[in-house]
Amino acid sequence: MKIENAVVLVTGANRGIGLAFSRELLARGARKVYAAARNPASVTLPGVQALQLDVTDRGQIAAAAVLAADVTLVINNAGIAQPGGFLAQDSEEVTRRLFETNVFGVLNMSKAFAPVLQANGGGAFLNVLSVASWVNGGELAAYSASKSAAWSLTNALRHELSAQKTQVLGLHMAYVDTDLTRGFEVPKSSPEEIVRRALDGLEAGEDEVLADTLTQQVKQGLTAPGPAYLPQVG
Repeated sequence: MKIENAVVLVTGANRGIGLAFSRELLARGARKVYAAARNPASVTLPGVQALQLDVTDRGQIAAAAVLAADVTLVINNAGIAQPGGFLAQDSEEVTRRLFETNVFGVLNMSKAFAPVLQANGGGAFLNVLSVASWVNGGELAAYSASKSAAWSLTNALRHELSAQKTQVLGLHMAYVDTDLTRGFEVPKSSPEEIVRRALDGLEAGEDEVLADTLTQQVKQGLTAPGPAYLPQVG
């Protein structure tokens, strides 16, 4: 999948990783970038086409698929998080809300835009996932569970869409310096660095990008004698 002359739709494009994607896509010569957000007025980057899109609203998704019928790449970036464990009083409510955006949003975007990509030659989906797809320490329990589900969804879509030659790339990373991680005193990658690695992987035809060192270490550690997803003693 080449970015030059591509027509791209980015969800959650008004800030953070979504905004960084939009900037880098324009820099790499994308012909058109639909910058989707719940409030299109919050999209201020010159050169993009603002698009109203709440990924939890199936009607808005259907309308976007009609309006953006020339899309060749969909970047499912929109996501939300909330701290807390599964034993918290409001955990069921929080989990349902996060799954609506982080899982069902990706699912419904994929169902709506798969025919669009097929009509335009195959194209690609790029799904923004997380190192939390593989580890869940309970601090962001519902978020981690939603990213695990989104990873599984991404893997299934890769098989389902292979016949129409649609590339499906899963992007995994640890902490990135965005509003989502504000308040976490940990080392963070820049959105720009993550986006460059993601688009490099997309153009190289990869299925998965592990965009930072911690993510690479965690993925390798899944099959270690003391796997990364279990509590580490000592």
